[in-house]
Amino acid sequence: MRLLLRFMKPYRALTAVTLLVLLVDNVGTLLVPTMLADMINTGIGTGDFDYIVSGGFAMLGASLLASGGAMTGAYLAAKLAANVARDIRNAVYDASLAFSSSDFEEFGTGSMITRTLNDTNVIQQSIIATIQLVLPVPFLAVAGIIMACMIDYQMGILLAFVVAIVLAIAVVTVTKAAPIFMSLQKLIDRMNVVLRESIVGARVIRAFNKERHSERRLDEVFTDYADRAIKVNLLFAGLDCSAFFFMNIAEVAVLWVGGNRVGAHAMQIASISAVLEYAMLILFFVMMAQIVALTLPRAKACLDRAAEVIDRVPEIVDGDASFAAAADADGEDDVAVFDHASFRFADADEDTLHDLTFTCRRGQTTAIIGPTGSGKSTIAKMLLRLHDVTDGAVRFEGRDVRSMSQCDLRSRIAYVPQKAWLFSGTVASNLRYGDEGADEARMRHALEVAQSEFVFGLKDGLDAPVAQGGTNFSGGQRQRLSIARALMKPAELFVFDDSFSALDFKTDAALRRALVPETRDAAVLIIAQRISTILNADQIVVLKDGRIEGKGTHEELMESCEVYRAIAESQMKGGE
Repeated sequence: MRLLLRFMKPYRALTAVTLLVLLVDNVGTLLVPTMLADMINTGIGTGDFDYIVSGGFAMLGASLLASGGAMTGAYLAAKLAANVARDIRNAVYDASLAFSSSDFEEFGTGSMITRTLNDTNVIQQSIIATIQLVLPVPFLAVAGIIMACMIDYQMGILLAFVVAIVLAIAVVTVTKAAPIFMSLQKLIDRMNVVLRESIVGARVIRAFNKERHSERRLDEVFTDYADRAIKVNLLFAGLDCSAFFFMNIAEVAVLWVGGNRVGAHAMQIASISAVLEYAMLILFFVMMAQIVALTLPRAKACLDRAAEVIDRVPEIVDGDASFAAAADADGEDDVAVFDHASFRFADADEDTLHDLTFTCRRGQTTAIIGPTGSGKSTIAKMLLRLHDVTDGAVRFEGRDVRSMSQCDLRSRIAYVPQKAWLFSGTVASNLRYGDEGADEARMRHALEVAQSEFVFGLKDGLDAPVAQGGTNFSGGQRQRLSIARALMKPAELFVFDDSFSALDFKTDAALRRALVPETRDAAVLIIAQRISTILNADQIVVLKDGRIEGKGTHEELMESCEVYRAIAESQMKGGE
């Protein structure tokens, strides 16, 4: 509730107006039965035609008041709920952008999708239903019972007794439904994960003939969800049956008791219809409120899940002043310095990277190579502060990266990720991720350097469509477009995380030659698997099991580093 109140606070005026309009609607609704009974008792009973006409106009006014209030209230409630849901969705998304890799992995992609979309929709619908169907119940119940008592106190007591029974049933039903709704959201998370894996990994599933296994996985998670959803629907069915049963019992009781009271001359016959209207109105709203109340535990679970994301303190925060004094003055050409840097994942028992010490200098190319799983990509993430060192320091232009804002740091680094990812749109819109104001000449130059001239042969050129993830391009084309996107950005450090792996040797060599003049005034860090990609690097760092096994040029390492020599011999022919 704290989170909901926080996001509704900016809309206090809209909330107050909405509640006031709905109050007017309820007042108009309550006045109509009394006016009708009075018109029948007085106007028709005495034959006063003028009284009937004036009463009819009064009823028309009350009806217009009620219907106008209902329509306006529905619009305002929908607007309020939509605004709150939009703010919650934006807050969840903004919070996720500040997460480190570890933070995001703790929630998972499937869960984040559910929290951003499904959970927020549940909250939005619950706000609308609560405002329109739950909040009016106390006023309608109290006011309806009072007006029934004004007609006849026995009828008012009867109405209060029936309402109390229905409310008691509602409390019991909601208590039983709450834990089921709590578990439903977790099952939706699981469904998203399994379904996403089945869709993304469809080729692998077919390649290994695991269709039946995948179907069984889906059946299991869908069956778990269906079982709990059926339990909830059974509760709904029981609630509907009991509510309609007591509505009919109330109707019979009102007619029976009302007939006796009319026979005793304690009330007039038309007043029975007024009390009956109040009974049906109150019980209808109570029944609808019960149905809404059954969904409120689910809405609360969704709010709690959104709060987990929004209130989470990111592992990595901007500009920690405690590290500012620890920043040493590096050499003028030193762009990035790893100073005895170590890193350990939060759930790990030992360090992933151990005591790394090397420097990326301006105008030079530093390469990192090593077996799979040696921690090469983690080094790139530490430079970008997607992870923070757990011991030692990483400095950028003489400052400890922990003393810098993430925006300032990343604005100076051009990064080509290991997985070449393109966004849906056009080639131009993807290139403008590096420079929003880039003109066509700048984009064409970046494409030429990245050996992406194939774009010029496309029908729409720079405006050629790009599917989500760039799936309408080959792996090599996606890599080259990702490199072109990075080259659009003026940077002090260019990081290429295994971004040449899908290129043939000829294209690889041509691309690296074209990069030299483009990166002359910056430092270059290449993370690679292929020896041919890093042969001419000014400095090669060899990693194994998170430790530096060797450091130097290709010739030096071939003589002094056994790990590097083994990698080289496995990739090269004997005479090379």
